[in-house]
Amino acid sequence: MSNPGDVDDTPIRSTEQLAAHLAEGAKPRGEWRIGTEHEKFGFRLPGSAHGSAFAPPPYAPNGIEALLEGFAADRDGWEPIRDNGALIGLKGQGPNKGGSLSLEPAGQFELSGGPLRSLHETKAELDAHVAALHPVAAGLGLGFAPLGFHPAATRAEMPFMPKSRYGIMRRYMPKVGSLGLDMMLRTCTVQVNLDYGSEADMARKLRVSLALQPIATALFANSPFEEGRPNGLLSTRARVWTDTDNARSGMPPLFFQPDFGFGLYVDWVLDVPMYFVSRDGKLIDVAGASFRDWMAGRNPALAGIRPTVGDFDDHLTTVFTDVRLKRFLEMRGADAGSVPMMVAQSAFWTGLLYDDAALAAADALVHEQPWESYAALRAAVPAQGLDAPFGNGVARDLAARVVALAADGLRARALEDAEGRDERSYLDPLLPIVNGAPNQAQHWLERFHDAWNGDVSRIFLEAAI
Repeated sequence: MSNPGDVDDTPIRSTEQLAAHLAEGAKPRGEWRIGTEHEKFGFRLPGSAHGSAFAPPPYAPNGIEALLEGFAADRDGWEPIRDNGALIGLKGQGPNKGGSLSLEPAGQFELSGGPLRSLHETKAELDAHVAALHPVAAGLGLGFAPLGFHPAATRAEMPFMPKSRYGIMRRYMPKVGSLGLDMMLRTCTVQVNLDYGSEADMARKLRVSLALQPIATALFANSPFEEGRPNGLLSTRARVWTDTDNARSGMPPLFFQPDFGFGLYVDWVLDVPMYFVSRDGKLIDVAGASFRDWMAGRNPALAGIRPTVGDFDDHLTTVFTDVRLKRFLEMRGADAGSVPMMVAQSAFWTGLLYDDAALAAADALVHEQPWESYAALRAAVPAQGLDAPFGNGVARDLAARVVALAADGLRARALEDAEGRDERSYLDPLLPIVNGAPNQAQHWLERFHDAWNGDVSRIFLEAAI
């Protein structure tokens, strides 16, 4: 969940205005960019003077706040973001412009990368972030591991960050699902943000990517442990999302309608329950209220406060569908993982969605099955992964076809690095998996039962970046 950006104070006059606002996000192909975001769990290194080995660090002292302060010491690269005086993020400046560093509710540390032209730049950005993280984290006795679900800590053992919106969500989540607090405190994801060229292009990209999110979940599954033991799942993070807050999550059937567009999306979003309204640097808790009612003047708690386009943009950040539409598209179905796997996730979606032929082929492929088949697959892959039944076979069959299409799309982009390699090389970690090799979760399960002798804490150092 990224840090706040600039606020648009334009008063809202109509739903058509909001649809037009989303339409303004469309860009010509030459301006399409790739933005990769990833989260990771902090842990105390063995021998740290500040806490027990592998424990999650607090905000303060000698924790997440100090980590942000370490990055902020580079005053030419980062500008502090504060919430009621607490340092809760950094906005990129100079060489980091367009990116940000932020905190998830339990201190999961997030890089929201800048909009980049190629996957070669994505890989370089991630490498530079890891290189910058190491000395700052080491000085605090911290390591960081990108995993989809915390493998050891209970919910009660996770710290809580001083970010106002998280306090509101913490109070509201237990009212609408049994696993919302686990989503907040014990999950990490990687996502890629991609552009669209028109309303029709948005609708096709959203339909294809939403249908195929379960395939991404299975390919990138990286969370088979809970509170120190295997729990029978490959992606515990994905299971958490099935009972977090289904009024704002999942794969809404509306998105698969032939006439889906910005107008229908806005009409749906206005009935997604709100969390908060921001005014004068403070958040007003309106959790569960209707944005539509606020626009119509039917919310007494917001009497005299007129909704703005900036409020609508804030509300969009509280929509948690597997693909989220803002003024770009966010792919949200994958567990955080190793750097090669995180780049592979960006490559997977870039190859499918940024080449016309690959996208057309993926759209035709998706239409081979009804929407309900993909919804059923979403429910099955947290436990069964690529072995989940699908059509006349299993999800692995679909995954192999989709990865091949992504490779075709990246070949057509023909963007080479200094050594003359195109972007297809970033899909290499996926090729053994679609051919039957273990995914990340299955690799860790093998390690747990063999080399680790049942000690899940071994994952932290082995998974650390």
